[in-house]
Amino acid sequence: MFEHKNQLVEKIVVPSIIAAIYVALTAISGLFGLSYYGVQFRISEALAVLPLFSPYATAGLTLGCFISNLASPLGIIDIVFGTFSTFLSAVLTRKLAFITFKGVPVLAPLPPVVVGAVVVGAMLSFLLPKGFSFYYFIIFALSVGTGQFAVCYGLGLPLFLLVKKLKIFKEYKK
Repeated sequence: MFEHKNQLVEKIVVPSIIAAIYVALTAISGLFGLSYYGVQFRISEALAVLPLFSPYATAGLTLGCFISNLASPLGIIDIVFGTFSTFLSAVLTRKLAFITFKGVPVLAPLPPVVVGAVVVGAMLSFLLPKGFSFYYFIIFALSVGTGQFAVCYGLGLPLFLLVKKLKIFKEYKK
């Protein structure tokens, strides 16, 4: 029974803490104009590696993105599609945990890069005054993807190594 209580607490606490950190880090990025639009460098996306440690991190990332996108100047479309992008990325990240190089899941940060580039790039392209443009989709996708790559690999993989070393979560899913 005690284990059951701990699991229930974990289901509530882990997503809540991750969501709160995600919101705070997105707000910090937003102070520099890097949370929305075509140039995105959300520091919070470094947390995208956390589903490797806990299935509950997916809920935390999704909730954190949803709350952050409530402040998006792009409105409901960013709330819906931006949040969906984060959810899908988290699910795919967890599925790539088994592909490692020297114990590091080198492909795990890739879903937020690719999914973010495609979904957010398309979303931004559809919001253009003249409607969707494939040319601008490519521009936006490359811009968003580059920011995602820098954060997910430059900050996310070091975060993975730190969390693993400090044993913040009970186990790492391989």
